[in-house]
Amino acid sequence: MKTNFKTIVAFITLVALTCNTISANTTKDPEKDKVIIYVLRNILTRGHYVQKELDDTFSEYIYNEFINNLDPSKRYFTQEDLKEFSQYKYEIDDQLKDSDLTFYNLVYHRFLEKIQSAKTYYSVLLSHPFNYKKNESIDIDYEKIPFAKNEKELVDYWRKQLKLQVLGNIEATEEANKEKLKTDKNFKKPTFSTIEAEARSKVKKDMDDLYIRIDELENSDWYSTFLNSVVSGFDPHTSYMSPDIKTRFDQDMSGKLEGIGARLFKKGIYTEIDELISGGPAWKQGELETGDIILKVAQGDKEPIDIVGMRLDDAIKFIKGPKGTEVRLTVKKKIDGSIKVISIIRDVVELEETFVKSSIVEKNGKKYGVINLPKFYIDFKDQNNRDSAKDMAIEINRLKEQGVEGLIVDLRNNGGGSLKTAIEIAGLFIDKGPIVQVKYRGENPIIRDDTDPKIQWNGPLVIMVNELSASASEIFAAAMQDYKRAIIIGGKQTYGKGTVQNILPLNKFAQNYPEDLGVIKMTIQKFYRINGGSTQIEGVYSDIAMPDRYSYMEFGERDLDEALPWDKVPQAKYQKTNSYSNFADVVYKSKNRINNSAKFQAINEYAKWLKKNQDDTTYSLNYESFKKGNEAKENEIKKFKDVFKYQSDLTFTSPKYELPLFKKDTVLETKRKVWHKNLSKDIYVNEALNVLSELKMNPKHEIVKK
Repeated sequence: MKTNFKTIVAFITLVALTCNTISANTTKDPEKDKVIIYVLRNILTRGHYVQKELDDTFSEYIYNEFINNLDPSKRYFTQEDLKEFSQYKYEIDDQLKDSDLTFYNLVYHRFLEKIQSAKTYYSVLLSHPFNYKKNESIDIDYEKIPFAKNEKELVDYWRKQLKLQVLGNIEATEEANKEKLKTDKNFKKPTFSTIEAEARSKVKKDMDDLYIRIDELENSDWYSTFLNSVVSGFDPHTSYMSPDIKTRFDQDMSGKLEGIGARLFKKGIYTEIDELISGGPAWKQGELETGDIILKVAQGDKEPIDIVGMRLDDAIKFIKGPKGTEVRLTVKKKIDGSIKVISIIRDVVELEETFVKSSIVEKNGKKYGVINLPKFYIDFKDQNNRDSAKDMAIEINRLKEQGVEGLIVDLRNNGGGSLKTAIEIAGLFIDKGPIVQVKYRGENPIIRDDTDPKIQWNGPLVIMVNELSASASEIFAAAMQDYKRAIIIGGKQTYGKGTVQNILPLNKFAQNYPEDLGVIKMTIQKFYRINGGSTQIEGVYSDIAMPDRYSYMEFGERDLDEALPWDKVPQAKYQKTNSYSNFADVVYKSKNRINNSAKFQAINEYAKWLKKNQDDTTYSLNYESFKKGNEAKENEIKKFKDVFKYQSDLTFTSPKYELPLFKKDTVLETKRKVWHKNLSKDIYVNEALNVLSELKMNPKHEIVKK
């Protein structure tokens, strides 16, 4: 059945014009909102690392950021709306200085009106079949496409987006029916019209659920969006958290997501993966990654629930669950934008798995140690408790007692943590000297030294990193590279987060205000290497770069809007260790092995393919073309299904001290076996061991003066 689009537009417009009721919760506290703006403005202008003028350029940034945060998919505002909003485009900075919320109020109330209109749009559009033979396409890179010119074009935007959702559901159903036919010869395949009607009904239900959740959001939720549009203009790591969000943040950090072992955060209407807990179910399963967006959650083989627009604590309730149960997450992959269903068996996430652990491997008759450091952890409340530096020193000593002749420190996916422990760990590999420079706004850099002359390990050292190694990981790796104490091997460069944030309660600066105003997480410092260069943006470039899935992707700090720039300060006084007699030769040989490796070449081709797909954001809305396009992509994926499949002939074992523990804790033994098995399948660890085995210490250990 074909439906006249002009008729639909006319009907939608008529209903939208007569639908003036705003059902969203609009309860506001204007005085509190103004106090928050006043306090934030003063904290940021006086304390943020960047001294930024609240000028027309800043005003324009807030204007674009707030509108795009409210309407990332171009579903609500038109260019006609923007024309009205634009009268304040260069006045928001002046409004902020006067705690004037005129711009916010105009956009917010228009947004509430548009939400009500949207309910009419999708309801009418999904009441009839789409024309699946029409040759048309949609670009889902919404940052590139302009806002609709008017309401008529806006309805067409809605039509295409809904049609794409329906097409996806139709294809999924037809694929499921094919599988049923393989196992059940009596299965009667439904007609296309039946499948299509069910697909539209499902999309309609998903949209209904979404707008029920949107209606539950309060003014404070949208006001937080505005405030974050303001503070993010200073840098991407500065953010405002309302009292409710701060409570959820604290719950998150205290382990509320132990069902799958992932920490989540809210990004607009989406739930995004912030961190995978080392050793947890998601980490072991291996498909979920930092930056992935969770769209739907299903309990086992039950119908998935759409969590887009859902409050974070409500989403957590669906993701969590008892040990041994299955959760299926429908995610949008950060790496290429593809939609994937990931099955994870929930388990109890042991904090033990976030601590230092080691393994021993024999290669060419010599023993080597592999130390996994998932985080630079410390207990600031009681520094007598264990921390990563103390644990690292103990682990190295245990490995020395077993006669290892070289060490690999694995920092892959280590997002950082305590700077104090990073400095102390670096000190385990040199006698003494500067490790990092830390700088506040407008002040000279402060050099942070390792003052302990004791060297815990003076043998060959290789440090593994990847694009997710960040912050304190980069400080440690950079120091070892500057001293030429270790070979850094891994991705082309690390994440590039060279800034430090502090959490400040707003009530501390408005002491007489009776209500909780929330907190600001604000960038207050910047890191610099001892050679003077910042780790910001650039990160640490590997001495030996190995192809991986991120090789050609826009990834890391350099991909974030308003990220602070790279710069440099004067070099600190330090001396290279001159530890190795064949450093350059080992690096050269490794690069040749990698370049001549068919496996690494295949990984490199896969990385190029991922980049190509990241850039390809256009989908055909003709069903036959849509299917063919997806089939072609599936066939391309099949070429790379074994790209990371690898098996070395190496055997990894636990250090002796762990063996008695296994008798008391069989779960720990199982976890170690899984880890050791994965190490033997890790082509990157294998090459790191090749490098380690070739390094020769300089017997004289001559110091090269810097």
